[in-house]
Amino acid sequence: MNGFELGPTALEADRRRLLALLTEKSYAKKKVVLSSGKESDFYIDCKKTVLTAEGHWLVGRLLFASIAEHAKACVGVGGLTMGADPLASAVSLVSHLAGKPLAAFLVRKEPKGHGTGQWIEGKTAFSDGAAVAIVEDVVTTGASTIKAIERARAEGLVPSAAFAIVDRQEGGREAIEALGVKVHALFTREDFPR
Repeated sequence: MNGFELGPTALEADRRRLLALLTEKSYAKKKVVLSSGKESDFYIDCKKTVLTAEGHWLVGRLLFASIAEHAKACVGVGGLTMGADPLASAVSLVSHLAGKPLAAFLVRKEPKGHGTGQWIEGKTAFSDGAAVAIVEDVVTTGASTIKAIERARAEGLVPSAAFAIVDRQEGGREAIEALGVKVHALFTREDFPR
């Protein structure tokens, strides 16, 4: 596996493999209640794929390539814990291997309960006004991504774009883009079995 080849042919092969892994490990056709409170007839738990070594590598490569294409000015990558944590880690690692390092950061759901009370882990790697990419595993309503964008802005960072593994196509993209942040997803609901 050539870790540094990011050309279209290699990326398309990576995309096909990641979709196969997501379909096998993360996708379930069943009735569930989502974090938004809405009912759905399918569920995608990306962590089941992303936390495998191969899945981590593929997600890092594909999200890094998308960030490099759509948000060239970004110097960092992060999002709301916990869904974004392995994504930011994977992208940061791949970016280092590619010679274009992006520092990772994690946005807490609540401020740290002791010490400095910080909201963002890794913020010291950035100056005020730094352009960053926000990552998310699955976009449904967009609530987690919106929280990450708002918190990053409050902490002096500038979210250039948001990147997701899967867009469920249930209004989240539109809600995020209403904040002036374009969403790029590796896959949509249409890529999975019905």
